[in-house]
Amino acid sequence: MTSVSFAAAVATAAPPAAADPDAAAQQRMVELLTALTLQDGVTPSALDSVQLLRSSRAYPRTPVMYEPSIVIVCQGRKRGFLGDDVYIYDAQQYLVLSVPLPFECETEASPEKPLLAISIRVDLTMVAELLMALNDTRGSAVSEPSGIYATPLDAQLGNAVLRLLEALASPCDAPILGPSIVREICYRVLTGVQGDAIRAALTHQHHFGRIAKALRRIHADYRGDLDVDTLAREAGMSLAVFHAHFKAVTSTSPMQYVKTTRLHHARLLITHDGLNVSAAATRVGYESASQFSREFKRLFGLSPTDELRRVRAINEPPAPRPEPPARRYVTAV
Repeated sequence: MTSVSFAAAVATAAPPAAADPDAAAQQRMVELLTALTLQDGVTPSALDSVQLLRSSRAYPRTPVMYEPSIVIVCQGRKRGFLGDDVYIYDAQQYLVLSVPLPFECETEASPEKPLLAISIRVDLTMVAELLMALNDTRGSAVSEPSGIYATPLDAQLGNAVLRLLEALASPCDAPILGPSIVREICYRVLTGVQGDAIRAALTHQHHFGRIAKALRRIHADYRGDLDVDTLAREAGMSLAVFHAHFKAVTSTSPMQYVKTTRLHHARLLITHDGLNVSAAATRVGYESASQFSREFKRLFGLSPTDELRRVRAINEPPAPRPEPPARRYVTAV
């Protein structure tokens, strides 16, 4: 028997190929998220930096505000719209924001196949520690890094996400193993193909890093009387240069960004914390409740009261259904 025929014989006699390990891992992540998210919306996890997301319905383009974070969608799909750019994040691609950004988001989901995702807040202190451990002080190698990007989910990062979900499913494992896995995930992203964007947010050597610092300042003091002159001076830029680079990163002007930040915070105060419209407006820095209501409706398409009704309707649990006898375990409604 020739070597070629021997190889062919071995191939013929070989057992059937094993199931795709990536598909098995993906299915396991979906199972874990299904068990960990019992209803639509944002579910806190045992770790402050990690939130779990579930949506059983599709949503059209809606204004959102994301903090610096890593978002991995395990089932379903989201599209982010910022300026003229579109960012798709799903089971194949994850989303990273190195700065807090308002943008628009569209969700693909259904009751039969809900969107399931995990969001990990980017801790810049941890990132700085990782860069020191890597002895990496060079800053970003990219002249114009982006504050948001979608990039393919590789096997190493996917494995870490699966282990994090496994840990979160265990009350004993979560506080012990969870933080180290979150650190590993941040390390994988930082050393990945798009890690320059996070690195750039920590350096003031480039315009991007200075704008990132200004964005953090806005989020820390959005209730106060922020003015563009002060922000530009703190960034070490002229007013014109600050405006240009701010818009390049956020696709909006500095004062519009401040206004949008206030409105997103007010929306949370109304829909999640139960504040009335007047109290929420005052809390985020508005002197006029009527002006607040007008600008709220301009951004979200609904008045504050109507938005509260909408959120309550979404979160209202469905009527209980009798379980068929053959079904033994229920992980989600």
